[in-house]
Amino acid sequence: MLETSKKLFDRAKQFIPGGVNSPARAFSSVGGTPVFFEKAEGSILTDVDGKEYIDYVGSWGPMILGHSYEPVLKAVQEAAAKSTSFGAPTEIEVKMAELVQKMVPGVDKIRMVNSGTEACMSAIRVARGYTGKDKIIKFEGNYHGHGDSFLIKAGSGALTLGAPSSPGVTEGTAKDTLVADYNNLHSVKELFNEHQDEIAAIIVEPVAGNMGCIPPQKGFLPGLRELCDANDAVLIFDEVMTGFRVAKGGAQERYGVTADLVTYGKIIGAGLPVGAFGGKQEIMDVVSPVGPVYQAGTLSGNPLAMAAGYALLSGLQEDPLKYDKLEEKTTYLFTGLKEAFTDYGIPTTINRVGSMMSVFFTEEEVFDFNTANTTDKEFFKNFFHEMLDRGIYLPPSAFESFFLANSLTDEMLDQTIEAADQSIQSVKKRINY
Repeated sequence: MLETSKKLFDRAKQFIPGGVNSPARAFSSVGGTPVFFEKAEGSILTDVDGKEYIDYVGSWGPMILGHSYEPVLKAVQEAAAKSTSFGAPTEIEVKMAELVQKMVPGVDKIRMVNSGTEACMSAIRVARGYTGKDKIIKFEGNYHGHGDSFLIKAGSGALTLGAPSSPGVTEGTAKDTLVADYNNLHSVKELFNEHQDEIAAIIVEPVAGNMGCIPPQKGFLPGLRELCDANDAVLIFDEVMTGFRVAKGGAQERYGVTADLVTYGKIIGAGLPVGAFGGKQEIMDVVSPVGPVYQAGTLSGNPLAMAAGYALLSGLQEDPLKYDKLEEKTTYLFTGLKEAFTDYGIPTTINRVGSMMSVFFTEEEVFDFNTANTTDKEFFKNFFHEMLDRGIYLPPSAFESFFLANSLTDEMLDQTIEAADQSIQSVKKRINY
């Protein structure tokens, strides 16, 4: 099993830190060897040893219509034939901006960048430049990329200034990041009361996806909107995961709350390296070259990424029923997994929003970082490997969301549920549960 992957991983560790170019790929939390893949089509991944897997990662979200989606492949091929990059304006950038503006409420203007991290870093800078304030509020367990302002852990209480959670992040940077509890408006109000006229923005995953899939509780997002309005702060939705996935207009459409700024990644380029931030015109007009807030990227709006993203988003725009089909598939899998875990007496909470879903091995309702941490990590680790052996590729962490694709067939979903049933039995025996 995974013989070629093991050889490649050993080679990679000689030249790449940890053998991977992103920590999420390292299998650190589940152990074992990362799977090296060679190709993919629809919802089937094929590894370097020729083994096939049903995919529930979807390149961490963007493969909403499946891998090797024909309109995307065609668009990239046609764009590449003209040039892989110009470092100058192209028509496809304009068409892409127009399409996003049509699909997403509240996005008057948009700036393309090269990653979700860059999008979130830029949005924070724009919010600070627009408001003239320095501090931001983020939520424990939310992830906005590896920018210094975001790698901050919570202090001993809601009013405690954040502390760096990674070497290389300075105390000076950390002091301007305040950490609140997700789904807890009271903790946010306390921060505004303690730091009056100092807070430039709230940045939030409207549906948390980096501590597992955790939906916003009723009133949470509208409450953030009201607090920002009352305190002249900018509300930023990080929709790197939820954008164009949980609805055509993302979480803003699904929950009826319009942010001031919104960030994207992954899906806006159909899986190519890309990101974007956009929002209200008066805020976006502080961005250079129109305004004084500097932001630049030599290869931003890359023609391959724009062509791919435009093809994918056009497909979603033209057939909104794709979202209904995705909901049906996710509901089917949710129900099947829930029944399997219940039949074997495994304490389980399954959270779902649209085609995002997470399984937590806990009796607790999971609504924030602390409750997510009650999941049985050892059970997940064993369950993950049992599923992998049966050809089901799940996110290799107990704290990542599943991402379903429209290319999943009924047979694939049934095969996944059957694999889960068998895996539960094996795990129970292995750990004497």
